[in-house]
Amino acid sequence: MRSNHLLIKPTPWDTSALKMPTWEILEYSIDALCLMKENPGHYTLKVNPLANKSLLHGHGFYYCDTLLEPYCNLIMLRQFNHPEVSISKAHLNKEAILRICDHAFTHGRFHRDFNIDNDLADHRYLQWLEELFTAQKVYGLFWRKELAGFIAYSENSLVLHALSKKFRGKSLSKYWWSLVCQELLLSDKANDITSSISASNLAALNLYSSLGFVFRKSYDVYHRIVI
Repeated sequence: MRSNHLLIKPTPWDTSALKMPTWEILEYSIDALCLMKENPGHYTLKVNPLANKSLLHGHGFYYCDTLLEPYCNLIMLRQFNHPEVSISKAHLNKEAILRICDHAFTHGRFHRDFNIDNDLADHRYLQWLEELFTAQKVYGLFWRKELAGFIAYSENSLVLHALSKKFRGKSLSKYWWSLVCQELLLSDKANDITSSISASNLAALNLYSSLGFVFRKSYDVYHRIVI
């Protein structure tokens, strides 16, 4: 059997939010799945959608989501501008940002996991956003001078984003996303930009497509809880 740390790894950021040990399986193999018996907790495994899932089902895993990876660079990016739309990382009110985040991620895989309480799933995203805010990796999205939402990033990936209810469905997202992508790509921090979105999130799919992103990877996400 290969070294354990090459097969599974703990995910302490999820552990603190979900109030149980959490793990990610790094390799879809019988050796990795057998390690679950030694380490109780919540497990995540991401596999190619075309992979044979019989081994997963035989070990008690259940399907949660399919994730897609949008990808774009400066040449591909379609730029949209609006005189009333702006972005800023300066002087953001953390509590206002967290209020927008609360209950905003219903497409998340932990919300779709029937073994996880929705309040714990919400707490996971709030905790993650607070860490990104502390690291100054959150853009505020403004309509005129009013905070309308946020986009948080890690390295070259847009990892969390949401609009307040007042600004959803108004065809404004492409302007904010365009500005954030331009700034990141022109800042020498990234040659390209990626994200990860649920295949069920049609609004996000259409948004990224409108900006010139292409989808280059996909994963089926399976979970299991070992007691």
